[in-house]
Amino acid sequence: MLTIILSALLFAHVTGPLQTHTTAEAAKLPETEAGRRVEAYFKAFNSGDEAAMREFFTAHVAAEALKHRPVEARLERYREMRAEFGRLDARRVLAAGASEIKLLVQAGRSGWLEMSFQFEPQPPHKFLGLRVEDTEPPAGEASAAAATQPAIAAAKMSETEAFTSIEKLLDERVKADAFSGVVIVAKNGKPVFGRAYGMASKEHNVPNRLDTKFNLGSINKVFTQIAVGQLVEQGKLSLDDKLGKHLPDYPNRDAAEKVTIRHLLSMSSGIGDFFGEKFNATPKDRLRRVADFLPLFAAEPLRFEPGARNEYSNGGYIVLGAIVEKVSGRDYYDYVRENIFLPAGMQNTDWYEADMPVANLANGYTRAGAGGAGARRNNFYTRPAKGSPAGGGYSTAEDLVKFAAALEGGKLRVPQFREQAGGMNRDENGGKQSGFNGLGIAGGAPGINAILMVNPASGYTVIVMSNYDPPSAEGVGRQIRELLSRVGS
Repeated sequence: MLTIILSALLFAHVTGPLQTHTTAEAAKLPETEAGRRVEAYFKAFNSGDEAAMREFFTAHVAAEALKHRPVEARLERYREMRAEFGRLDARRVLAAGASEIKLLVQAGRSGWLEMSFQFEPQPPHKFLGLRVEDTEPPAGEASAAAATQPAIAAAKMSETEAFTSIEKLLDERVKADAFSGVVIVAKNGKPVFGRAYGMASKEHNVPNRLDTKFNLGSINKVFTQIAVGQLVEQGKLSLDDKLGKHLPDYPNRDAAEKVTIRHLLSMSSGIGDFFGEKFNATPKDRLRRVADFLPLFAAEPLRFEPGARNEYSNGGYIVLGAIVEKVSGRDYYDYVRENIFLPAGMQNTDWYEADMPVANLANGYTRAGAGGAGARRNNFYTRPAKGSPAGGGYSTAEDLVKFAAALEGGKLRVPQFREQAGGMNRDENGGKQSGFNGLGIAGGAPGINAILMVNPASGYTVIVMSNYDPPSAEGVGRQIRELLSRVGS
């Protein structure tokens, strides 16, 4: 099963031990304080009333979580989720424990989701976080999207019919000014469908092309993961090494002594984000090297004990980039170019500096902060002068096809850091497996959205890149995935 990890979260990532059970029909939530809070969430979400969601966030989210992500930021993500998912209906309780409830949820516009709600372990058990993952429909269930989206109504279709439906879907999104960007579908490593829409530069009336460079957002994190995995394979570091072993001058001694490479990769380190007041107050032209990002967060106290839970952490991936530099002896950007982009043949992928002219590069256009309405603005002032190990590099859809082929062919490998201490899948004889089970990853920020889905079982790779706000690419990508799942069925 291919699982897609969303790029942005409504609350934060948190996990804990669970006891699993399921129900046959609609979910019967636990009669606990946590269960009542989840029920209140769905009621507010499905009302479509922003005032109701604001009241929910104010009343039900823990003060710690609100400090990390204020109500206005949560409302922005709520708008994105409403646009992408439509109505949400809890169908099964997959797990319920003292600090987490996990549900199988049917989304009105985009199929099935797993939603994990996390709470304070002690009363009053207010919300700490929400994790959302795309998942396959349960056996015998049809996707909600099939019933609600005219473009994907047929249960079975040929590949040609799927591409016709994809084109119709894209035409509708473009007509509604809900999508600007590029879509490529590849089959067994070869592009079989490609379209470009909208403007790379509204200022100069330059259209997007199939080879236009788009900002990847957090998709860049997978390159950082691969770089770490390569250094693990070379014996230059271990996933259980402490942060301080490689960065002895790291300003937070608590983090240096407790946080491991594995914690950083899995976002369970307790290290926070670099976005916030310091980032907003920093002139963006000063953010061009990995080291430039560290003062934005590195001295801050850990948000929780490493390994206690998960919480989305761009800061943790900055630290990983610094470790790659220290261990390899190379500038992070040079290391990734030479050891990932070059072997994969990705000639149009890099971290381009915002004030340097780059041919055929898409500007980002955002309505963030305007409630999803109003004129789009260039996102120039919202992003660093140069991207980082956490995100913000650029690529083309064509280069991402090459990247997917390198993963499927075993030329590049993503480390399995959540499972094996050594960091790579291994067979019973201790040798490394070459098998690749697929990848789903997305990135998003104001004026930036991209999604990459690689499914070796079907042979399809889907790439959607947009220079509009989320979920412009993610929503399209999910519906394309839904259509392709019916080809030859």
